[in-house]
Amino acid sequence: MRGVNHAHAWYPTRTAQALKAIKALGANSVRVVLATGDRWAKNGTAGVAAVVSQCKQNRLVCVLEAHDTTGYGEQEGAVPLSRAVDYWISVKDAVRGQEKYVIPNIGNEPYGNGDSGLTPWTADTRKAIDRMRAAGFDHTLMVDAPNWGQDWSLTMRDHAAEVFAAGPAKNTVFSVHMYAVLNTADEVRDCLNRFTSQRLPVVVGEFGDMHSDGDPDENAIMSTAQRLGVGYLGWSWSGNGGGVEYLDMATGFDATRLTTWGQRIFSGANGIQQTAEEAGVFADSGPATGSCAVGYRISDWGDWFNADVTIRNTGTTAVKGWQLAFAFPGGQKLNRAWNAKAVQQGSEVRAANESWTETIPVGGTVSFGFNGSSTGANGVPAAFALNGSTCAKSWHRGSRRARGPRPHRTRPSPCHGDCVPGAGAVEPRGVSDGVGT
Repeated sequence: MRGVNHAHAWYPTRTAQALKAIKALGANSVRVVLATGDRWAKNGTAGVAAVVSQCKQNRLVCVLEAHDTTGYGEQEGAVPLSRAVDYWISVKDAVRGQEKYVIPNIGNEPYGNGDSGLTPWTADTRKAIDRMRAAGFDHTLMVDAPNWGQDWSLTMRDHAAEVFAAGPAKNTVFSVHMYAVLNTADEVRDCLNRFTSQRLPVVVGEFGDMHSDGDPDENAIMSTAQRLGVGYLGWSWSGNGGGVEYLDMATGFDATRLTTWGQRIFSGANGIQQTAEEAGVFADSGPATGSCAVGYRISDWGDWFNADVTIRNTGTTAVKGWQLAFAFPGGQKLNRAWNAKAVQQGSEVRAANESWTETIPVGGTVSFGFNGSSTGANGVPAAFALNGSTCAKSWHRGSRRARGPRPHRTRPSPCHGDCVPGAGAVEPRGVSDGVGT
């Protein structure tokens, strides 16, 4: 990883532009601050799904961190890792099917200083990982060190192997934050070497070029990370306050006004532009523009409707794991979907695959459907994007039906492989199932 942190929880309206700028400056990853609702307003399923989609559109590996655990045991209002796991389970649909692109960072800096950061970290971290796996999270999971992430007690360093071995997936990465404690070249090298010598995956999840508690050696952090093949994520893009405004990389979120710190991490020695490589997962993340086509068929009963959506892969490689994004053109509201997980935020809708609709073979299709309510004209979305790439619109049917009672629908059963539009649904009496061109 070669990237930076972005404080989405406090600046959600800045995220779309921030991710574009971070990518344009050469980053291959971003760590996004989320709130569980315990200390700050919750980032819900639809909002998290939108962040994931924006990361993928910008071809950035998306580390998502739950921030409300920060300094637990010392910071008033901070919550334990168990509450963070509750949060991840509540927004699971936003990251389902995105295992190649998303890394949940279970809880930011989950303990403060003192005894709270010593004994409990190992057991509580293992429990959190176990619960995440039991809930179906097959993602790489990132876990932070205690002591406000800085591990001065060496708790994570000395027990990381135990935590790593406890999970059968062996798919956990450890994150240490380097500010006041690990602020010399020797300390930086010793810390990271202890992990890599044990073949344990580690990243520097946060660091800066200055800090009021002690001046970190960012040159040593970046050069050592490069030498050892370790990732780093600098703090932070913009929006810092409370006396640490000097940690901003961009003044006022403006990519044309990089601070000294921003210039250092992006264009300095061993910096992002010099060392970053785009993650290989994006080589097969989906068809290029023009390599997919979407059919959208409406059955409209006036104030509510059904829509059947078919995605065709017209490219040369199979798509494994997908998200389709589009915008309702009117006052439509999504109700429930089948054969996909769908969420709505404003007019934007994002539908992601279920396990049985995950793969779209070359020349093949998958289909899903949903119902919803509408006011006024119920038009067809103007554009569709599959994993961030624009698709052709191949066909649709948008005629309005006469008002009448809602037709009965059976509970749709999962379809495997190529699905037929409308499969598992009972068509209303007297309504044609024709497909327009």
